[in-house]
Amino acid sequence: MEEEYLKKIAEIREILEERVKRLEAEIEGLKIILEFVNNLLLEKSFRRVEEISPPKVAEAAPPTPPAKEAIRVIPLKTSSGELLANIYVEDRNLRIVPEADKRFDVKTPPFESFLIDKVLAKMRDIDQEAARRGEIMPEEALSFDLKLDDNVIREILIRNVSPQRERDLRSAIRWTLEKMYEKTRGMQS
Repeated sequence: MEEEYLKKIAEIREILEERVKRLEAEIEGLKIILEFVNNLLLEKSFRRVEEISPPKVAEAAPPTPPAKEAIRVIPLKTSSGELLANIYVEDRNLRIVPEADKRFDVKTPPFESFLIDKVLAKMRDIDQEAARRGEIMPEEALSFDLKLDDNVIREILIRNVSPQRERDLRSAIRWTLEKMYEKTRGMQS
């Protein structure tokens, strides 16, 4: 009896080991696909001005100062070290507040075509679909809001950000703001 029991446990162990191997292989495949998608996004992130529709955002008053209880502050800088904005990370929320001397207009590419349409809206849509399938609670889906002064970004609030997405978003936001800064700086010279 004891021998049969041990044999069953050994069979279960083999099944679990095989399942772990399959999942590890699947994860590796997904990492490769994700890298491909990220490269494709960078490659295809610009659209002609005629193709860009105005962002669907509500006008808002200037942002309130960052909350004192912010867990982390992440500065976003250009490759040359110029401070573009700060990200305030609290729980699963990100608040992106541009530096006071920077004027990022929502109509400056690649803000809408890349950051809004291809990054934030895509993540939101994926989460909303997961909520419809019952994989996550609807209130756990990523959402975002823009606070503007005319068309100038005062704050971007992104809610329900996972640690993996935080890293991806940090990179996408920094890249977007740096490209916008280069374009506006080029127009001023």
